Amino acid sequence: MIRHSLTIFLALLVGWQLAACGLMGDKTDETKGWSAQKLYAEARASLDEASYEKAINYYQKLEARYPYGRFAQQAQIELAYAYYKDKDPAGTVTAADRFIKMHPNHPNVDYLYYLKGLAHFNEDLGIFGFISNQDMSERDPKAAKDAFDAFKELATRYPQSKYTPDAIARMNYLVNALASHEVHVARYYMKRSAFLAAANRVQYAMKTYPQAPANEEGLLIMVKAYDALGMQDLRADAERVMMKNYPNSKYLKGGSHRNVPWWQIWN
Repeated sequence: MIRHSLTIFLALLVGWQLAACGLMGDKTDETKGWSAQKLYAEARASLDEASYEKAINYYQKLEARYPYGRFAQQAQIELAYAYYKDKDPAGTVTAADRFIKMHPNHPNVDYLYYLKGLAHFNEDLGIFGFISNQDMSERDPKAAKDAFDAFKELATRYPQSKYTPDAIARMNYLVNALASHEVHVARYYMKRSAFLAAANRVQYAMKTYPQAPANEEGLLIMVKAYDALGMQDLRADAERVMMKNYPNSKYLKGGSHRNVPWWQIWN
């Protein structure tokens, strides 16, 4: 009796599995049998229609099925762009890096560096916009640094690229944004009387981003930090750099107060 029941159970189980497989088999891939040209045409049409997920799916199938065909390289480029338009920075960077590694001498490789920089830049967009009330010291500048590095590589490797002028403009923004981040962190340390940490942070900003306008405030912090630490020689050096590089700084106007150093006016 037990053996009979077990036999019936196993038969039902096998029948259920076969039925499940049959149901799954009904979900056929619509792209099965498509040529590379057909896959590319559908992917491009989906991209133009802003159906980015569908475009990504078609590009991936095209590359998997026809990796060495004449449409493969173009599909790889457009796949990175599709990820970018789909607001997927990680996918964009991965696709761009892969293309750069596989085709370092491709005539459009400069575009992939640019797209990679844009992905990081947009990921970070707003983080360094000063509208936010979030403490700058709490923010991670990694995306901004990655964007800067990608744009810098583009500008260095392909100075004549049509994408380089915009990359340089974005680099200039990022330089001051990153320097501002360091200065805000230094100010954070000053509020907590971590004077040496504040001075070191400004030193790093000045060394890494020497032309950044944010360094004007950074030098003020450095002077005040060294003064608080009693390091008079270093304070004097920082003050000398401040007066040489920013002779018309608003911070220097505090020196008109009798017997009060200018840097102590700005608290």
